Amino acid sequence: MADIQKTERVVKIEEQLGQLLVGKRLTLATAESCTGGNVAHKITSIAGSSVYYMGGVVSYSNEMKAEMLGVLETDIEKYGAVSEPVVRQMAQGIKRRVGTDCAIATSGIAGPGGGTIEKPVGTVWVAICTPRGVESKCLHLGTDRGENIEEATTQAIEMLYYQLLEED
Repeated sequence: MADIQKTERVVKIEEQLGQLLVGKRLTLATAESCTGGNVAHKITSIAGSSVYYMGGVVSYSNEMKAEMLGVLETDIEKYGAVSEPVVRQMAQGIKRRVGTDCAIATSGIAGPGGGTIEKPVGTVWVAICTPRGVESKCLHLGTDRGENIEEATTQAIEMLYYQLLEED
């Protein structure tokens, strides 16, 4: 008879984030552009996520960012949709609109086209909003659209997870 080996189950970051949100009694909303709902998909792939995940917006157009999330049109014009001011406002806007404790926002150029010299393909801004405030960072990823979406998603979820770990 063959030996059956036990394998340890890998706990995904989205599951770890969910456990942390439940433990801290916090809620979450998302505002996504370049990730196209992938952050929401990963969050809601976890059983029981309805306890902490309230919903989100995929705001692909500048008009949607302004109307649904309250992003200032002047900032979109001045800095572009893929910028720190815009992604921070997206996070704050979805948090305010949905009434959650936390938020994740993404805006970037997933590729393969759409890049410029100043903002090449793979440039992604991520922002998180917690009860303590807003944090943001710029990612410089590759040129593969699928890989960029996955990597931006993972880094956004990790960013919120590690920030909440520090907030005690």
